[in-house]
Amino acid sequence: MAKTDSNRARRSFRSALRAVSLLGVLAVAAGGSAKAQVAATFSNPLLPSGPDPWVYSDGGVYYYTHTMGKRISLWRTTDITDLANAEQKVIWTPPESGANAHSIWAPELHRLGGKWYIYYSATEAGFKDDAHRGVFVLENESADPLQGEWVDRGRVNTQRPGIDGTVFHHRGALYFAYSPYVGSVSGIALAKLSNPWTITGEEVLIAEPDREWENQGGRRILEGPEFLEGPTGQVYLTYSAGACWSDNYALGLLRAAPGADLLSRSSWTKSPRPVLSSANGIYATGHNGFFKSPDKSEQWIIYHANSGRGMGCTSKRSPHLGRVTWTARGEPRIASPTPPEIRLRKPSGTVNSNSIAMPRPRP
Repeated sequence: MAKTDSNRARRSFRSALRAVSLLGVLAVAAGGSAKAQVAATFSNPLLPSGPDPWVYSDGGVYYYTHTMGKRISLWRTTDITDLANAEQKVIWTPPESGANAHSIWAPELHRLGGKWYIYYSATEAGFKDDAHRGVFVLENESADPLQGEWVDRGRVNTQRPGIDGTVFHHRGALYFAYSPYVGSVSGIALAKLSNPWTITGEEVLIAEPDREWENQGGRRILEGPEFLEGPTGQVYLTYSAGACWSDNYALGLLRAAPGADLLSRSSWTKSPRPVLSSANGIYATGHNGFFKSPDKSEQWIIYHANSGRGMGCTSKRSPHLGRVTWTARGEPRIASPTPPEIRLRKPSGTVNSNSIAMPRPRP
């Protein structure tokens, strides 16, 4: 009887031990799963400050920049959602005088013909009005845009003063888009480039603010054009509508059919309503860029927004990410803005920027 009780006791102890061990394994697994879930997700905004954000993807590396006013900095990372821990460097400061001395806005990094270029907006020293704003270009021959020398190539020879220049390759030609000022109104203009800083041929005004929702904050403004190629050959141009200090600042969309003449105003049709606007407690959504996920399977958008009403057009505008999906007709659908408490899955193929060596810049 004593022996039987002893055997039963040992079996009970072993069962209890196995149960405790299993609970421990499950707890560790759950903890690991929770950590993995956090590591695989992110929340907006990416930084507390980041007006006019821009992302360029090159060989598994993301380069990021935004308006800083008196300088241009680049961030480099393999995880665009982890900008807070990205490498950062000031790569250029403006001269003290001249046409590009003040109000350094909306820098964009591009790789063209084996060289790096930055397009940025600036204002002439001694002026603050729109008539003295223009788009300027920097050039760097280094394989690494955080190294080498940035050479000032001067102002793009636009017909009008303006801001927010960007470029796009299409059917063998390099196109330039910007937001020209026509009096107190600004629209979207397009032209071809013979080199990264020189317009050749005609400059065409393809869109003006003619919708009620494009007249916000007391100004009729279209600005911040950005190209997006559709899945079946369409060409899209997003633009930011209204004044940046308005809570109703929003993104509109222009569309050109496959094979259309991009320099013909009649080739472009405008969306009847914004494709991205204030929602879920996030306001003044605008000035965007587009990029692909690391594995190229997903299209994403980056844009700035405010976390509350009445925050205006300040450095508190912060960078947000969202997915872009495509309808059966090849039209983009941009995800609504999300508040900080919502966690989103990272772009497909993202790796932890702190866990691997940074890929070498391509030559």
